[in-house]
Amino acid sequence: LEESPDSAYHSHGSSLEEEAAERTDDEEQERLLSYWQSVGRGHQVDVPRDMAEPIQQLTRNNNPQERQSIPFTLIQRKEKLGDLLYEKRQYGKAKWACIKMKEKQYEQSICLGFMKLMRYICEQNSSGLYLGITIPIVTIVHTNESQSAMTQSVTVAYYLPQVLQDEPPHPFDSDIVIEEWPSTIVYSRSFRGITNEDSIMREISVLAAILESPELCLRDTFIIAGYTNPAAANRHNEIWFLQRP
Repeated sequence: LEESPDSAYHSHGSSLEEEAAERTDDEEQERLLSYWQSVGRGHQVDVPRDMAEPIQQLTRNNNPQERQSIPFTLIQRKEKLGDLLYEKRQYGKAKWACIKMKEKQYEQSICLGFMKLMRYICEQNSSGLYLGITIPIVTIVHTNESQSAMTQSVTVAYYLPQVLQDEPPHPFDSDIVIEEWPSTIVYSRSFRGITNEDSIMREISVLAAILESPELCLRDTFIIAGYTNPAAANRHNEIWFLQRP
């Protein structure tokens, strides 16, 4: 079938447009990867090339309106002279995708753990679908009984969106485990900036001093809740104390 010059122009034109779109797509992927790699180097973490696609997917879908916040019931707000000291909240029973990390530094553990969870969120799961971002991403940390030092072992966890709670997609990565966490009461205090061993230990001691009855909480297990990705400079975080069951 002979092609008219007009239709030939349109078919070539559209393929050229597609090529240009693909090229800018690839360039964008490279730019994002190299940004994450430079951030990774700052945390002594190597960001591999196979992270390019998950990073791009996450960036594209990183619309604040589309992030699902983990639901909770506010029990109490404790304020002093107009400043919020902490909130007491109840989180319901829910399923989380969890990965245990044990790197030398906390920052390395959360960066590497977050990358593994990103792959799971970005189609590397039994549904083959992008699962959607929920906030906060949380990290369970442990200290010694006197709360003077942190242990190396941390768990990075992603709350599964409401629609996936009943039947979570299986991760391809065998290091990621789906766990059901019981309903928990937490005491939460907000802080900004980087999260490392020093800043976490400081925030633990600040909240312990503010709480009227810190003995009601676990003494050696805490949660760091992150509302911004680990690549952000001025992060919004919370420290959570967990009320004893």
